[in-house]
Amino acid sequence: MTRSVKRAFKYRFYPTPGQAEALARTFGCVRLVYNKALHERTRAHTLDGRRVSYAESSAALTQWKRTEDLAFLTEVSSVPLQQALRHLQAAFANFFAKRAKYPRFKSRKRSRSSAEYTRSAFTYRNGRLFLAKLDGPLAIAWSRPLPEGAHPSTVTVSRDAAGRWFVSLLCEDWIGPLAPAGGAVGVDAGLTALVTLSTGEKIPNPRCERADRKRLTKAQRALARKAKGSANRAKARLRVARVHARIADRRRDQLHQLTTRLVRENQTVVIEDLAVRNMVRNHRLARAISDASWRQMRTLLEYKARWYGRELVVIDRWFPSSKRCSACGHLKAALPLGERVFRCDACPLVLDRDVNAARNILAAGLAERQNACGAGVRPQGSSPGGRLAVKQESHPVKGGIPRL
Repeated sequence: MTRSVKRAFKYRFYPTPGQAEALARTFGCVRLVYNKALHERTRAHTLDGRRVSYAESSAALTQWKRTEDLAFLTEVSSVPLQQALRHLQAAFANFFAKRAKYPRFKSRKRSRSSAEYTRSAFTYRNGRLFLAKLDGPLAIAWSRPLPEGAHPSTVTVSRDAAGRWFVSLLCEDWIGPLAPAGGAVGVDAGLTALVTLSTGEKIPNPRCERADRKRLTKAQRALARKAKGSANRAKARLRVARVHARIADRRRDQLHQLTTRLVRENQTVVIEDLAVRNMVRNHRLARAISDASWRQMRTLLEYKARWYGRELVVIDRWFPSSKRCSACGHLKAALPLGERVFRCDACPLVLDRDVNAARNILAAGLAERQNACGAGVRPQGSSPGGRLAVKQESHPVKGGIPRL
């Protein structure tokens, strides 16, 4: 059934010198308003023990504009400033609901520069986008068309660390489910192979960061030699940012292709609930794990499966997918990470370790789905709640972190 979803379409654009200056001024004002409002709310909570509402922050913004020191806030559109206060309100709501940490101040160097415009501050007409207090439309590189008859509800302009300008248009889009595929696949994430499928196929890991490591190292060393605060240091920082942007773009593109293929070819996709935050504490593997970007892959699978009528099953992180035989179910007492071939002690099965794990992940996911539907089937080693409760790898534990 076709349904409506909110979808952001991101494009690169090339501002004129006047537009770039005006947008940079807007970014600075947005950052100042956010930090000043955060400071006031923190002071009120610390000294008076009270919470400041969005209405109070909005009234304070009006007073700030009337002062001599902050009169320049009137030179930019008021909508991005109000949106900054709304974002701060949402950050505090998440904090008090224990969904996020305490809001942090925005840094000029470390924060992404952005400004959000609502419908009252922009005009979209015949493929041309006009922003409030900017001269002329933005020169957008339309890499793909917007949905037919789309009317953006929100426009976000941003500039990344590499100096590239982007505009994101939030539109209502109609997405229909894909034709039923009928198949199911288990996905085992790894480092040598990015993913191993239960079909036996291995998707190689592109190792985007390693491919550009020499270029990145050279740029970082050049940055370290420059004097702080100098123009040459700013140029060197830009070169480092461009290398990082290239790495991130290639990684994102590869993950989009992989996840789209998995969703198109399979009705059900089963993955593991990996604790990536804990894994990266292992300093020997942290760089490789971060480069693989397993968390981003899961995020892409989640929303694509939801959009296109597929099912994504996530099994518990403690399920021993690597040590269990996919043929007879026998559980090995130990399986060192160096053993890349699984040899069952109870049956003649000899199989690639990752393929065996992917098959176990698929079987566990299908069993857990049936159990959730009331079929009374529970994977071996599961807890009464239906969640798989056997530890994934029985390696020695130090400080609560598995040694990989």
